[in-house]
Amino acid sequence: MFHYTVETDRTMDDAIAVLEETLKEEKFGVLWQFDIREKLQAKGLDYNQPYKVLEVCNPFEAERVLTQNQMVGYFLPCKIVVYEDEGRTNIGLPKPTSLIQLANDDSLKELAGDIERRLISCIDKSLESSS
Repeated sequence: MFHYTVETDRTMDDAIAVLEETLKEEKFGVLWQFDIREKLQAKGLDYNQPYKVLEVCNPFEAERVLTQNQMVGYFLPCKIVVYEDEGRTNIGLPKPTSLIQLANDDSLKELAGDIERRLISCIDKSLESSS
């Protein structure tokens, strides 16, 4: 699968707040939070699905990967989505290992795997006290 997605009992806002804390432990910061529902409704569309995209970055890792291959900037910053589906909050991300395959640069696979493991760990840690 190209993504990693989990469910939590937390509200979207609580899930995001806890996720931001776990991301800090891995030196990832949230650069921007995009509220898709809010934006589409502001454009006059009747979209009611709560859906937020967090753009996250670890500047040290971004510099490492961009130094090796500038095309990887097309995938940066990393995205984590938080959305509601059937009354449950979901947290997910496109896997960096899936995205990096598009760059056709084998030298980046290990780095992408490391970043992926760390981001998934952040998501998993954000679930630990949700029940």
